[in-house]
Amino acid sequence: MSRRGAILELAILGLLHDQPLHGYELRKQLSGVLGAFRAVSFGSLYPCLRGLVERGWISERSSADQDRQSHQGPGLGGKRGKITYELTAEGKEQFQTLMAQTGPASWEDENFDVHFAFFGRASSDVRLRILEGRRSRLEERLDDSREQSRARRERTDKYTAELHRHGLESTEREVRWLSELIETERSAYGITNPGETAPADQPVDGESPEEHSGPSGKSDKE
Repeated sequence: MSRRGAILELAILGLLHDQPLHGYELRKQLSGVLGAFRAVSFGSLYPCLRGLVERGWISERSSADQDRQSHQGPGLGGKRGKITYELTAEGKEQFQTLMAQTGPASWEDENFDVHFAFFGRASSDVRLRILEGRRSRLEERLDDSREQSRARRERTDKYTAELHRHGLESTEREVRWLSELIETERSAYGITNPGETAPADQPVDGESPEEHSGPSGKSDKE
């Protein structure tokens, strides 16, 4: 599977974790998660949804089925009802597994925003590792960009130089923002050493300790 396909699956699972959605609403909310410049077409969305249904991670239900179950008869004119997608138990487990991953893929450009959008469902140590990884990646990028800027300073016209300066300032702002988030995350869980991480069993925001789900997505009660 392509990287874009994998991140689209994560975004869909994350959005359906909160509530069932039909295709149009799902596509609209995906724009907020993936960003305005990464709009998802129905031609990309529905094949992805079919794949998730086939793997048992989401289920689909039409409004016509719901009407029949509530004894209201089939949809008007016998038309197929609107399809609503809902996360299954297997899908919730898969989502937690994906959200527990803290490797380089989780902090690269295409993936970081989606992981960050669902940080409320990640454990504190996962959040901290991804934030630190993202900051390190951007600091490396800044060093490379500054070195390239010095090397080509005399050969670059003023507009190219201005665009490069804008890119550097944007990256520097994100590094400062990440540093603030990292400091807040460490302070919230009493972490004082830069190399220290939050306890692995720290509950996810909004959950009680006994309800905390680990990387497998299974409750400690189980």
